[in-house]
Amino acid sequence: MLVVEGLTCRFGTKAAVDNASFSIAPGSFVGVIGRSGAGKSTLLRMINRLADPSEGRILFEGVDVTALRGRDLRQWRARSAMIFQQFNLVGRLDVLTNVLMGRLAEIPAWRSLAQLWPEADKALALSALEQFDMGQLAAQRADQLSGGQQQRVAIARALVQEPDIILADEPIASLDPRNTRIVMDALLRINKHFGITVLCNLHSLDLARSYCDRLIGMAAGRVVFDGAPAELTDRIARELYDLEANDVMGTAPVEAPGAAVPALGEAAAA
Repeated sequence: MLVVEGLTCRFGTKAAVDNASFSIAPGSFVGVIGRSGAGKSTLLRMINRLADPSEGRILFEGVDVTALRGRDLRQWRARSAMIFQQFNLVGRLDVLTNVLMGRLAEIPAWRSLAQLWPEADKALALSALEQFDMGQLAAQRADQLSGGQQQRVAIARALVQEPDIILADEPIASLDPRNTRIVMDALLRINKHFGITVLCNLHSLDLARSYCDRLIGMAAGRVVFDGAPAELTDRIARELYDLEANDVMGTAPVEAPGAAVPALGEAAAA
């Protein structure tokens, strides 16, 4: 169980996140929604401890994450894998090495610097790539991939961390509709097949309603909605997004993923 208690992050006099409190059960797929600047990214970065809270606590399985330091903090960041909007791959390195970087918390630094990855880790990384139909590109430089391919590599990197939670910060913001669906299907399969909790920032309400089993709505840094997608009425959504409402509330609903989760690699191969 992930528990957030009174979490606040201030930059000067401005509170990017203001007294956020909620709990997330294991195996959930939770969407964090809200207009630009609502505090969604800062919230995820605090949970991963890439940003330090000004007040409040983050608890996971009874452990105070906000108090972690040194190796314990590095281990937490491995257990709460981040997926970023801009992929955060090393473009000059090949795809397999980028995925292997998800194992950095598990091996001595000298091994990674010398590129002496354990064979078991190489096999794990290649298996993760093959699950997303990317195994044939393992030797290719990351900067030669399309945006959708790079995000699938980033998801594979997160998967080999063997995390308890995946924190996805606007993972489809720079992708076209086809790659958006491929990446969201990949996150859904990780959630359903491996039971990994997914906390995903999304700007599109259609996507949030289609993929998530719970939505947390933020406005001006505060949690103003927390419930099932069916409970988020158009009226609440318009209050949540204000002037951006017409941009995020598409008239044509996105096809829901349905009860049957696609087989691993199936959507990517489409």
